[in-house]
Amino acid sequence: MRLTPEQHAQFERDGYLFFPGRFSPEETRVLTDAVPALYARREAYNVREKGSDAVRTNFAAHLYSEPFAKLARHPRMIEPVEDLFGERLYMHQFKINGKMAFEGDVWQWHQDYGTWKNDDLMPTERAMNVAIFLDDVNEFNGPLMFIPGSHRRGVIDAQHDLTTTSYPLWTVDHALIAALVERAGGRGRFEPDGRYVPGGIVSPKGPAGSMILFHSCLVHASTSNLSPWNRVSVYLSLCAVSNHIRRFKRPEFIAHRVFDPITCLPDDCLLKDYPVDLPWKDGMPGSALVTSSAAIDDEQKAA
Repeated sequence: MRLTPEQHAQFERDGYLFFPGRFSPEETRVLTDAVPALYARREAYNVREKGSDAVRTNFAAHLYSEPFAKLARHPRMIEPVEDLFGERLYMHQFKINGKMAFEGDVWQWHQDYGTWKNDDLMPTERAMNVAIFLDDVNEFNGPLMFIPGSHRRGVIDAQHDLTTTSYPLWTVDHALIAALVERAGGRGRFEPDGRYVPGGIVSPKGPAGSMILFHSCLVHASTSNLSPWNRVSVYLSLCAVSNHIRRFKRPEFIAHRVFDPITCLPDDCLLKDYPVDLPWKDGMPGSALVTSSAAIDDEQKAA
């Protein structure tokens, strides 16, 4: 799947692209059916909500789950980012975020690159997320919210929030959020017929199988899920190979340390039997928990 010139221009302007129903119901069901068994595991790679047993984030499923290993190599998710960067990619992070019914907590306003820069020493923002909805996403079950064009602000100084949720995040000051929203169009407006015209916050919603591609500096957040409907999404955090991280401060199941370029499978890979490597199928290695605050230079990594 390659991007058109118009999509390139839209991404440069808004910082994201939305593809409703990009994966078929049959393809999406292959992934959805695999989630409960992954969430049931009592492993470090399942981060649960604060004060709850609900999974907030499952990490690195592409290393031990065949359906998600295939998704990690899917051309519909890999090729558009290769188009934008003009370079091969590696998997920096793989997440299945579970905004579960009644229990899914907030994700504060942040840039993804803020965390990747501060924690992982990723050199530049040549990385981004591609997300796929595994559930229908509506206005009630905690959809993502974006500030269009906020990626053009560049890298924003962030504060490390260690207390709001169970997952530490480098978050953006509320005063700056207000200014960015105002610059992007303010609060929006209602037309005489009652139709709402979005302003400085947008929220892509659509059926399961929809896909979003968004810039690593695009400021985004999501509210808690008080509805009776789950909102589970998969996120591939894809990084240009030349832009690989320089520090292993976080466990390997969160920030990956293999920088080999991704080779795509055929487009029908979710519905057909293609072999994939599952290096953690027999358990996560102890080395994945080893961390270091020291910067790693390229010569050390090549040794």
